[in-house]
Amino acid sequence: MDISKHKLFTTVKDNSVSKETFDLYRDEALDLLITFPQPNEKSLPKYYESDDYISHTDGKRSLFENAYHFIKNIALKNKLNLINSLNPEKGNLLDIGAGTGDFLTVAKNNGWNTKGVEPSEKAKAIAIKKGVSFAESTTELESHSFDVITMWHVLEHVPNLENQIKELKRLVKSNGTIIIAVPNFNSYDAKHYGKFWAAFDAPRHLWHFSKTSIKLLFEKEDLKLIKVLPMKFDAFYVSLLSEKYKTGKMNYIKAFFVGLQSNLKAASNLEFSSHIYIIKNR
Repeated sequence: MDISKHKLFTTVKDNSVSKETFDLYRDEALDLLITFPQPNEKSLPKYYESDDYISHTDGKRSLFENAYHFIKNIALKNKLNLINSLNPEKGNLLDIGAGTGDFLTVAKNNGWNTKGVEPSEKAKAIAIKKGVSFAESTTELESHSFDVITMWHVLEHVPNLENQIKELKRLVKSNGTIIIAVPNFNSYDAKHYGKFWAAFDAPRHLWHFSKTSIKLLFEKEDLKLIKVLPMKFDAFYVSLLSEKYKTGKMNYIKAFFVGLQSNLKAASNLEFSSHIYIIKNR
């Protein structure tokens, strides 16, 4: 990747696995941050080898993990309500980066025809026990066969961003919907924590998005951003992890007030810690 034309934004540490440092460069035209160097596809899996990588487990070993799963259950209901509001007749749903399969399980039980894709064999094994159906990769799926495609905090992980967006365009039906959830580096909590902001999560997060970057990247494939929704819980979760990375401690009270302030700031400037983007195929 040629990053010579981009400016260095900051340098961050992989706090959860390798303790290595990575640079983030800013593509000013797209308002996009790029992790550099990016691990190749062979070495990337080792950066996920941690019992603390919570989205690949159903662990409830601590207060933090129990709180995570409590909030996740609320989020699952919200996600289901969202896809039902966009497609009341239901239909075919693809979840890319399905993790342990909780979202697909909820959707399947609600009448959706579901399919998942998940690179982590550990997470996939948990999901299969819940009855989730998987494809090995999206390439084996038929073109224009899904009414809704979701990527919940997954797009930031994919090695080839432009190819992934082209593949979404191929898979979604005419007038179908793509739902993308990603962190927002323009949020108050991102600016407050700087290099300690947990949602940078390099090198697992290869790309770091803004509202501008999502709009422009999807427009290249004639996919239209129609709505942006806040993920208000993320400000608290990310602030808690950021406190741990910055101070070595779970400062629950301080993290709560930073998360609260982030949401209050975003109420006026609309820059929440994370956003859900609703994108329509034309």
